[in-house]
Amino acid sequence: MIPRRRADDSPLSFRPSKARAGIHSRKLIDVAPPENDLLLCGYGFRARVFGAPRNDSESMTRISAIPGLPPLIAALGLLALWEFAARVFDISGLPPAHAALRELPAILSDPEALLNILASIRRMLIGFTLALAFAIPVGLMMGRSRLTAAFFNPLLMIIYPVPKAALMPIIMLWLGVGDASKTLVIFLGVSLPVIYHSYQGARAVEEKMLWSAAAMGMDARARLLRIVFPAALPEIVVGIRTGLVLALITMVTSEMIARKQGVGDILFNALAMAQYETVYATIVIIGLLGFIIDVGFEWLRPHLVGWADPVHEVAVVGST
Repeated sequence: MIPRRRADDSPLSFRPSKARAGIHSRKLIDVAPPENDLLLCGYGFRARVFGAPRNDSESMTRISAIPGLPPLIAALGLLALWEFAARVFDISGLPPAHAALRELPAILSDPEALLNILASIRRMLIGFTLALAFAIPVGLMMGRSRLTAAFFNPLLMIIYPVPKAALMPIIMLWLGVGDASKTLVIFLGVSLPVIYHSYQGARAVEEKMLWSAAAMGMDARARLLRIVFPAALPEIVVGIRTGLVLALITMVTSEMIARKQGVGDILFNALAMAQYETVYATIVIIGLLGFIIDVGFEWLRPHLVGWADPVHEVAVVGST
């Protein structure tokens, strides 16, 4: 029997039906229904009427919060798609994913291949460090000095749209095919986004802060180092992350053009000898190298600008 609701009771009161023979009537039962649920209590039955269904985004949020799980799922999905495409198209230029992954231990256990990988990392770090030492001060000075901006803007407008790999033949004529030419290409590729973001960060500094510092006796150099640089640091960090990506790209392309030593040399030699499994395995190594660099930088970011609000990151990637 459906219980009757008393109009004067709140939140909900139910009067049970008469008890069976030999059993007295039950007292009133006050039932406060939980959120989104209505609990009906009567003699001999118990039913639950559910409210609105739960949002599936909560479970997706919990899954995405597990460290490392989203990129792992994406990588597994990409490998599955690669394996499926290789089996469907069945061409020599697209080996299955498992065949390419089998080549990874052979490459990573080869001393010559390891020396090539380490040489590439060394060149990338040198070019990247030199680019930061040059680009951050230039970008900050451009943001605070019209004269400096007027001098560098035309040069950057000329260099920016030119693919950096297209400069390799000219640089090779000047510096040869050694480390200097490849390091210079990496330096040019990294400098432009770092200059741009440093410039934007310096432009965003409030003038009141600079006026107050000048009133306290700070000279221009002290204002640049103690006020402009810390205030622009979140934007500079965005440019540095973009520069890391470009450093890896220009490193590989420069080594493929000036084939002497490095990851690009391994890649191009394997392609020339139709060792397609080695080609794809080398690409996987380059991708893993970029992933490790990005994860390391993201770990370092809170230590650098953890106090700042998140900056909307739109990578300004130049032609490579």
